[in-house]
Amino acid sequence: MSRIQDKFIELKEKNRKALITFVTAGDPDLDATKEIVIEMENRGADIIELGIPYSDPIAEGPVIQAANTRALKNNIKIKDIMFMVNELRQTVKVPLLYLLYYNCIFKYGPKKFFSDCAEVGIDGVIIPDIPFEEKGEINETAEGYGVDIITLVSPTSRDRIEKITKDAKGFLYCVSSLGVTGMRKEFNTDFKRFFEDIDKYTDIPKAIGFGISTTEHIRQLKGYCDGLIVGSAVVKQVEKSNSTQEAVKNVGDYVAELRKAMDEQ
Repeated sequence: MSRIQDKFIELKEKNRKALITFVTAGDPDLDATKEIVIEMENRGADIIELGIPYSDPIAEGPVIQAANTRALKNNIKIKDIMFMVNELRQTVKVPLLYLLYYNCIFKYGPKKFFSDCAEVGIDGVIIPDIPFEEKGEINETAEGYGVDIITLVSPTSRDRIEKITKDAKGFLYCVSSLGVTGMRKEFNTDFKRFFEDIDKYTDIPKAIGFGISTTEHIRQLKGYCDGLIVGSAVVKQVEKSNSTQEAVKNVGDYVAELRKAMDEQ
């Protein structure tokens, strides 16, 4: 059983929902990222996504695009991020995921990439730009090394939900609304119907992502699913900070607020 599965089982037994947070690796630098990840775990994050910087992150809104640009200025390479994760694993116990674009894996070499993921302690990978129909081969490679490829499903995928969810691993990343990542004021998706459709075909844990940024969003959405994903709003805390110390504090305080809202009965 994977660390991701274990985490969702543990949370279910405690009647809690997963708080999944995101940070761009190398923004503002890798030492800061390391401290931020440790702080997020300490303040209540259950699963942490690390964004691998890329020059053309098509699924990302302006906040994460800017974080990618800042990280790339530091000439951050995937091998540097692997090394950082290896160091993090000496203390961090929560599942760690990469969010990256397929071209990054292709350039690194898929076998080497997933082998290195397994070696350093990455539990899953989210690849926003790989079409479901083309996932087969990469799924096989990842599975061979015990790394979960996290499947994305959107409200517009209704006619393909059965196919999309069939081989899902870890958890299902349920996209809240159309468009790129980023903070939203409100959600127009009929989540009740969306999850009824998904539940017909799978009992894998489900987490909603894209646009969640406030404690009010948490209260509004947590009843529909097993976890909530907060990305751009965490990155925004890093962006507005003037030092690593300030970034760690801002992110930690923000994650603690989200955690509190998640745990309200």
